[in-house]
Amino acid sequence: MIRSIVRGIGSALPRRIMKNADFEGMVETSDEWIAQRTGIRQRHIAADDETTASLGEAAARAALDNAGLTPADIDLIVLATSTPNNTFPATAVEIQNRLGMHHGFAFDMQAVCSGFVYAITTADLYIRGGLAKRVLVIGAETFSRILDWNDRSTCVLFGDGAGALVIEAAEGEGTIADRGILAASLRSDGVHKDKLYVDGGPSTTGTVGMLRMEGREVFKHAVGMITDVIEATYSETGITSDDLDWFVPHQANKRIIDASAKKLGIAEEKVVVTVNLHGNTSAASVPLALSVAVADGRIKKGDLVLLEAMGGGFTWGAVLLRW
Repeated sequence: MIRSIVRGIGSALPRRIMKNADFEGMVETSDEWIAQRTGIRQRHIAADDETTASLGEAAARAALDNAGLTPADIDLIVLATSTPNNTFPATAVEIQNRLGMHHGFAFDMQAVCSGFVYAITTADLYIRGGLAKRVLVIGAETFSRILDWNDRSTCVLFGDGAGALVIEAAEGEGTIADRGILAASLRSDGVHKDKLYVDGGPSTTGTVGMLRMEGREVFKHAVGMITDVIEATYSETGITSDDLDWFVPHQANKRIIDASAKKLGIAEEKVVVTVNLHGNTSAASVPLALSVAVADGRIKKGDLVLLEAMGGGFTWGAVLLRW
């Protein structure tokens, strides 16, 4: 059977690093307060000349270099983002043009923090359906553009960045020993919309709007929802938490990550945590964490890796793959 295997990985971060202490003169907070409640120590903030498209392009180029490929080898670009450069056209098309790629097709996918998990699952379907052989899957965000910098409950949580994977078609035996994407589970439930949203949009206010969140409500639902989709991938493949080599969760809050791993019986040493370095970068979160773990030698070819994310909507999902 056809499997979608990872061929290359790359990432990009804005130049500016904002530490927790930098907020102390802006809102009523402290380094200790932020770190204790979230695990975040710093985040990257985009400058005026750094956009979702420029960060996505840089991550894409890094992934192509890592794969030993060029834009000419790519059939499709799927960009996960909630902070596009323009309402339209899709920022994926702008990245396509920046790469000098004038063939194939490109589109954006919007599932907030779950965006990358949705995007890689979608790319896998295009590959297995025969419509693409190689796909650039990018998660890129500039959430700093939609933050209320007077709201201490949200402005300290988010950062900017981008991560990308090149995935390509390869033959597999149809077993869990295959390399590539082995299973995925996606969910959403719009009843939770008002718990995490942006209070603007072209069709409602005619403005971009700012991020609003009921933090306690998000936390309350997160662990159960994450567990739900992960257990679905376990059921589909017959694996357990003991079989995993690495768990790469969405980097929103260290307490959510810890609680989810504990409930699933995933050993602490198998959990990749980068929330301390990047904060919550929404759709860029999972590929940025993957990039760190690959670069430092933790994730190696043949490792069984579980990805998960939950975001506004609510949306949530999990992907199981062999690196």
